[in-house]
Parts: sequence; C-alpha cells; structure tokens
Amino acid sequence: MKLDRITVSPEICRGRARVRGTRITVDFVLKLMGNGYTPAEVVDAYPELTPDDVRQCAAYGAWLAGEAYINRTAELAPPIRSKR
Repeated sequence: MKLDRITVSPEICRGRARVRGTRITVDFVLKLMGNGYTPAEVVDAYPELTPDDVRQCAAYGAWLAGEAYINRTAELAPPIRSKR
C-alpha cells in the first residue's frame, strides 16, 4: 500500500506523522480508533479526513509496529563507570 496521504514535516506538528494537508496526526487517528471509534465515526467527527486517510493511518501504524525498536537513548548515554 502506498502511503501518499501521510506526511512528515519537521516544522509542522513537531515532525509527527500527519494526514497530508491537515494538522491531524496519525497517532491521534489511531488513538481514536483504539478508543472504539470506527473509521466512519472518525470521518464523521473530522470531515476533512476521508476513509482512505483513516486506512493509511492504520497502515502506517501497522508498519511502525513491525519495525524493530532500537533504544537510541541508551546508545547516546555515557558509559557507567565503576567507582572501584
């Protein structure tokens, strides 16, 4: 599936993935669905979205969930040195 409706711009919504042409973030749409909204209810509540927008948000979330998590914070932290 193409994700041509999802965009990321560092200067908009702090760089969070959002539906193209809006300030509605992917995580917001996914949270609505996670709280019981159907895709149709999301579109009814936010008419600037289309059913395809909601489907692509779900596809993007699924893609992210399949990615390996790397804890970059641990890699950037200075090593802990023993006081011995």
